[in-house]
Amino acid sequence: MPKPDVQEWLHHWQDEADAAYLYLALAGQETDPHKKDVYVKLAGVEERHVQMWEKLLAGHGHRTGPARPSTNARLRAWFGRRFGTRYLLPLLLREEGQEVKGYLNLHQASRLPDAQEVSLQLAKESAAHAETLAGLSGRGSEPWHKTGSGGFLRNVVYGFNDGLTANFGLVAGVIGAAVEPHIILISGVAGSIADALSMGASGYLAAKSEQEVNAHEIAMEKEEIRLMPELEVEELNLVYQAKGVDPRTARRMAEEVMRDPQRALDEQVREELKIGEAHATPFKEGWITGSATAVGAFIPVAPFLVFEGRVAMWIAFTIAMLSHFAVGAARSFFTGRGILRSGFDMFVVGLGVAAVGYVVGDVIARIL
Repeated sequence: MPKPDVQEWLHHWQDEADAAYLYLALAGQETDPHKKDVYVKLAGVEERHVQMWEKLLAGHGHRTGPARPSTNARLRAWFGRRFGTRYLLPLLLREEGQEVKGYLNLHQASRLPDAQEVSLQLAKESAAHAETLAGLSGRGSEPWHKTGSGGFLRNVVYGFNDGLTANFGLVAGVIGAAVEPHIILISGVAGSIADALSMGASGYLAAKSEQEVNAHEIAMEKEEIRLMPELEVEELNLVYQAKGVDPRTARRMAEEVMRDPQRALDEQVREELKIGEAHATPFKEGWITGSATAVGAFIPVAPFLVFEGRVAMWIAFTIAMLSHFAVGAARSFFTGRGILRSGFDMFVVGLGVAAVGYVVGDVIARIL
């Protein structure tokens, strides 16, 4: 007979005891009577979860003492009493989401029927708790999923920005060291290549990681549809109602979709996880980011290919500063800030980088 993972079970037992304690702390800080009542009820459910773990542990010969909140939970409650629900609510939402994942993983890994049954039930109830908290905090459904997305233009702008700023600082530092002009050119070209390769690799790895995260989330959603179909029906029902469908029709549509597991998965991935079709491969993402970085990094170097001495330096400085303003203005499309303010901020950053680079180069040259 497979042996239970007692340490993992005790970890979940303690987590449930901590959650019950924190829900009561949250209720104590809540001024809305309805929300306070919800939190007290959730604390009661968590107490029942503690008892379920105690029963499971006892059934396998491991008795526990009275459940007490951990030091970590007491510390969090202390912060909660000082910062209120805006601290505790997101914290508990995150904890419930982690419990959903943990219990689903335990259900899949365990070979003990009673442990599988308990972990599945707790996964369902923790998912329901997370949905409740997400609704109270104004967040989307299934908050235990984490997804993100990027874009072609964003990669170009930020890659260009990184290359320009980093290599501008490098060139300014070499100028500050008062070296021969060809040394400035060599340093700038080498810096351009190194920065482009670094950013390209980072873009590739970031896109690959996002791809893997999305694949994991989709696989988990597929497992949830298999193990918790009733919860998924309710979630689709709410999604359709939020789009203006009347409750009866929304319920019928959700039940119809759930009859086909693949269709249900596609619907949940699109509506809840917000994972769309990938528009670029990790290699393409890396190539775009690296190329944009190379272009930005080459700007402070280019004048040294055509001009010499102080003329090249001042032209490089002028072009680099104007480029900093331009890339700052372009970033405003992503940040929502004003074009002039965003452009000026980047101008100041570029000026600061140049000044620091120049001073460092000058100091090092004097020391050596």
